[in-house]
Amino acid sequence: MTTVSAGRSRPAITLAVVLLAFATVPMSISGAAVALPGIGEDLHTAGAPLQWVMNAYNLTFASFMLVAGSAADLVGRRRAFATGSAVFAAGSLAAAVAPGVVLLDLARALSGIGAAGVFASGGAILATAFDGAARTRAFAALGSAAGVGLAVGPTLSGWLVGTLGWRATFGLHAALLAVALTGVGFVVESRAPHRPRLDATGVLVFVAGLGLLVLGAVQGPQWDWTSPGVAALLAGGAGLLVLFVVLQSRSAAPVLDLTLVRDRRFFALCMVPVVSTFGFVTLLTYLPTYLVGTSGFSAQRAGTVLLLMTAPVLLAPPLSGGLVNRGVSPRTLITLSLLMFAGGNAWLTVISPGGSLTAIAGPLLMTGLGAGVSFGVGDGAAMSLVEPQQAGMATGFLNTMRIGSEAIVIAVYGAVLVSLIETRVGSRELAAKVAAGDLSGGGSAVLADGFTHALRLALYGTAAVCAIGAVAIFAALAPPRRTTTTAPLPPEPARQPTKAA
Repeated sequence: MTTVSAGRSRPAITLAVVLLAFATVPMSISGAAVALPGIGEDLHTAGAPLQWVMNAYNLTFASFMLVAGSAADLVGRRRAFATGSAVFAAGSLAAAVAPGVVLLDLARALSGIGAAGVFASGGAILATAFDGAARTRAFAALGSAAGVGLAVGPTLSGWLVGTLGWRATFGLHAALLAVALTGVGFVVESRAPHRPRLDATGVLVFVAGLGLLVLGAVQGPQWDWTSPGVAALLAGGAGLLVLFVVLQSRSAAPVLDLTLVRDRRFFALCMVPVVSTFGFVTLLTYLPTYLVGTSGFSAQRAGTVLLLMTAPVLLAPPLSGGLVNRGVSPRTLITLSLLMFAGGNAWLTVISPGGSLTAIAGPLLMTGLGAGVSFGVGDGAAMSLVEPQQAGMATGFLNTMRIGSEAIVIAVYGAVLVSLIETRVGSRELAAKVAAGDLSGGGSAVLADGFTHALRLALYGTAAVCAIGAVAIFAALAPPRRTTTTAPLPPEPARQPTKAA
């Protein structure tokens, strides 16, 4: 690795800058969701244009992640991080002053591109700035930062919307990234030793392919999954991604080095956030709707209940990082976390309309603890398997799997819920309203029973996915036979980067 010094190296400031940015990016996702009703009322919009305040961000976030990571390796991780932060801040500021929903949607798409730059290069900065036990602690802190953003986002946004209006939410995100930018000068620059031109064709094909695939998943519930438009989007996206793989196998300077994907342990670690999406993120998305619709909770109370699941995400990563530094295998902790997802989702089937909070407290805590145990540890273990010159590419691919799976799995999960509710209420239109928390269509007890039945079946399904994922990932993380003397997924020994002026 070639490390280019720029200003003074301050590891503590480097960590603080990256953590602040990493907390803000998920905050912009969960916080914006709370602001949607206020946006719709103020801008006199509803339906698809309003929903694209979320979709535009998620679409560009997922599509540009891998590209941002590969570009960071070539142009410099600090430069990519600073550029991504600036773009995110500019998009958030534009969203705060947008006079109409179309410009707001475009501003959110711009923020998503910036968020991709922040996530792809931020993890790579930590991977190259820290080694050994310090790296494990840094990635554990990164997991906590992401948990803070996810947990605090709805509460903070709700307070801002209620006191200053929805525009203050996006203004806050811009201000936080502006603060992070003030510390970028203390981050040491690093890049790959060889800097070929970025594969522009590969970039275009990948962005278009993943973009079409995510767009198809997002539009599936709105257009109907069997519609020609959705089929065309999904088929076109899948076809372009296959073409991308073919192009990368022949490229001298690929956007994605396929040897990374062929490494079974690295790929298994990239599948951890995909399984986490099934076991954790789906509950964050749909459980509040269930509590509001069937149990009559206010939005604020539903958000408070979710603290049972999000609080462990803030507290557990440092604990699991400390266990790794004391010799506990990341393979063991990651498998345990996925099994906790399975157990928590299966246990949560005790849920019922008007049920007591104590009945669901246990499964929510178990699920949240599972997320907290794996957050940070999985990312750190993955980066320990990667050559330093590929840190940005590896981080980009890892987060592409994370964000891309969230967009697709959440859309599919919602469609499954609607279909299951439809079997009880007899109308797809009514089922869609129930899944959105609206049980005002008459016979609320019957509708609540239909929602409960559907959610329980979905929970059993996600529990099965998590259990199967735990077994498969545990097997894939076994150390190679030819290196049986090497501990599985160790925090790699400290290395001293070579500095060049």
